Order: sequence, then structure tokens, then C-alpha cells
Amino acid sequence: MKAFLLLTLLACVIPKGRGEVLGRCELAQTLQELGLDGYAGYSLANWVCMAFHESSYNTDATHYNDYDGSTDFGIFQINSRYWCQYDSQPSSNICGIQCSELLTNNIATDVACAKMVVTDSSNGMGAWVAWRAYCQGRDLSQYVAGCNL
Repeated sequence: MKAFLLLTLLACVIPKGRGEVLGRCELAQTLQELGLDGYAGYSLANWVCMAFHESSYNTDATHYNDYDGSTDFGIFQINSRYWCQYDSQPSSNICGIQCSELLTNNIATDVACAKMVVTDSSNGMGAWVAWRAYCQGRDLSQYVAGCNL
């Protein structure tokens, strides 16, 4: 019983994430409004597909990378080694932001940084492993179907 009460108390004290899981069409509409449809030659469906396979449309997603100690952040899983600053870890911080800025339900910062990733990296959207594995060269029409764009 004491353990249950302690866990209940901790659940109330520990701050909740500031993000949310977006719906597919909600994300597609937001990405279109933020100028990603056709950006750097990539259709909106590419961006929605990539976000699905990187974060399941979760704006608060994080993933720790054992191989180099970096962390991926936000709906596009932007990496702390190159694109944003996380605590005192070494980073190029090309986007000039704190990684925590990628964990909110306002994804404008994520989009601005993602635009830098596709234009500053030599791989374009190939910078995202999930895009290469699940989206590249495939029919992605299902990712925007029925979204009234």
C-alpha cells in the first residue's frame, strides 16, 4: 500500500511532457502551413511518412542512441550530436536551439530545423534512417489521403 501511495504521489509531482501525439491529417495540414510541401523537392507525403516512422507523430518523443551517446528529439527525431544542444553534451548545434525546444506541441521549431537538415546535409531526407527504410522510392499517397489539403 505504501508503494502505491508513493507512486501516486510521484505521478502528481513529476512534470508531464509538453508534447502530444498528432493525428496524421492534423500533422499534414500543419506541415503544409509551415511550408514543407515540396520543400527541397520532397512531397508532403514524404514528411508525414518520415514523422510516422521516426516518432509515431509524437511531438514529445526521444530516443537515446547507444552507439554514440546522442539523443533524438521531437516529431522528426532530430539528433543532438549535430542539430541541437542537449545539456552539456558536445554538439555542432547547427539549428542553434536547445533540444528541449523540439519537444513541444508547437512544431514550428522542429520544421525550421528539419529544413536545415535537408538543405545542409548531403543526404537530404536520407539523413533520416526511417525515411530511407520506409519512405524512399515508395508510393506514399496513403500518408495524405483524405486530409483535404
